[in-house]
Amino acid sequence: MNEHAALFRLLGDEARLRILHALSREALNVSELVEVLGIVQSGVSRHLQLLKSGGLLDEERQAGWSYYRARPETATNGAVALILEELRAKGAFRDDEARMKEVLRTRSERRPPPPGRHIVPGRSWAAWARGLGLLLPKWRVADLGCGSGQLALEIASWADWVVGIDRDAEVLKKARSRARVRGAGNVRWREGSVERVPLPDRAVDLALLSQVLHCVDDPAVALAEARRILVPGGRILVLELRAHKETWVVPRLGHVRLGFVPSELRRLLKDAGFRGVRIRHGDGKRGDPFRVLVADGRVPNTKAKRDH
Repeated sequence: MNEHAALFRLLGDEARLRILHALSREALNVSELVEVLGIVQSGVSRHLQLLKSGGLLDEERQAGWSYYRARPETATNGAVALILEELRAKGAFRDDEARMKEVLRTRSERRPPPPGRHIVPGRSWAAWARGLGLLLPKWRVADLGCGSGQLALEIASWADWVVGIDRDAEVLKKARSRARVRGAGNVRWREGSVERVPLPDRAVDLALLSQVLHCVDDPAVALAEARRILVPGGRILVLELRAHKETWVVPRLGHVRLGFVPSELRRLLKDAGFRGVRIRHGDGKRGDPFRVLVADGRVPNTKAKRDH
């Protein structure tokens, strides 16, 4: 009776039920569980220790990380399995499952090739992206909604200059710190909104909005601002989420809308005055909760029209 009472005390907490569900499907480390659950690290660590002490979890070390997994007998325990299955059938873990797919996708991008896969030393998508960037013109670039500046700093390696703009002063501090470490002297940072960009008309050759439009109240205004700051013949590049059903991103991540369908994104760009609009699908596998759209367009070159 004491053993059963102890078990039900462990199961009498929502966070621990969510952890058991996640770890019955995949081994995860503390940082990954924080991303899946949206709970502070200290809370996740405390729950893990209680579950481990209760004999429900195993812990193993991999590449300097501690990974946790539900013990095989936990998943087959009549009471535990019944509770988790009933909650899952009611959709209680739906949001956690979507976040876990994103966590595992990110992990797979960092993981080395499996045994037997041919390894080419030095080959990476990041290296290819930097190499291809050298073939581009020495554009003046505005990264609108730049966040902590990682993308702006990559662009700086081939651009004439880059200005990163974000409304969050704290993330811009991180961006400036990164730029100092990288020695990137051709990057500037400005605090401002993508709906009211602190740049003059016709200031840049390329405007970039990466995962920004779904976070603004009026995407049309942001695109109109991007067009305003572009020179005739200038280009816009947009990376956006395709329409999805993951409503948890609104309260947790501050998203205003659940992505875009391709036709909607195309219409927004055309209405903003861009021509030659192209929409392509980015990364994402079948079943992924989030898939990416890549769109580009150009500002009409009025001078070229007059010449012809």
